[in-house]
Amino acid sequence: MNKKEQGIYIICTENDMAKERIDKILSSQGFGSRKEVQTLIKRGFVVVDNTVVKKIGEKFDPESDIITVMGKPINFKKNIYIMMNKPAGIISASMDPKMKTVLDLLPKHLQRKGLFPAGRLDRNTEGLLIITNDGDFAHKMLSPKNKIYKKYEAIIDGTVTETQINQFENGITLQNGISYKPARLNIIESGPRSIVEVTICEGKFHQIKRMFIAVGMRVIYLKRIKIGSLCLDPCLKLGECKELSEFEINSIFRDCI
Repeated sequence: MNKKEQGIYIICTENDMAKERIDKILSSQGFGSRKEVQTLIKRGFVVVDNTVVKKIGEKFDPESDIITVMGKPINFKKNIYIMMNKPAGIISASMDPKMKTVLDLLPKHLQRKGLFPAGRLDRNTEGLLIITNDGDFAHKMLSPKNKIYKKYEAIIDGTVTETQINQFENGITLQNGISYKPARLNIIESGPRSIVEVTICEGKFHQIKRMFIAVGMRVIYLKRIKIGSLCLDPCLKLGECKELSEFEINSIFRDCI
């Protein structure tokens, strides 16, 4: 059995990356746009294997060549994985002509070409969001067949009881025929405004909100707190983010039930 079959996500394996243009390499690592990187090269600030780079189009292997910028070696990473505590009012998209996106919140040192949110949170939903440039990783995490469970905290307008727990456990089907797989509903506090936790392995449009509407209730507040066994870092304030460690990335693919 290989590591992927054991539920371990491999971030980087063999050194099989072809040589790339130096300006593309540096731009991919957050040193600025291609134009800004080209300025660094022209000024002699980029050195590879103790030799100053003079040609913008010169190609190198970022995984084997020693590349320094202004005297500091770069820590090359082909892919990056970022945890964000998404605030309400921000959309989960790479770009939008009218609205602010989660990528607009990234600090400069984490910005990369090709980043996208791996899965979406509704505009008014807060909490754990993964941003990456690794499409294979995102597909593995989001595919329903892999059963990567996501846990949410919610405030519900209404008294949640065992009745709703059983309804969620049996799966919910809307009047329009859309169906949702069985979900785990845990009551934290029951009352006129109930506090609950909901665990699902899907990510359909407005899923949790629609599930509660189907049982005659309304979601007032929603926050994702866990993906697999990866919990939202409590130290992250709304809008803040951090790069994930290899251990944290792999924890996504460990069972959270």
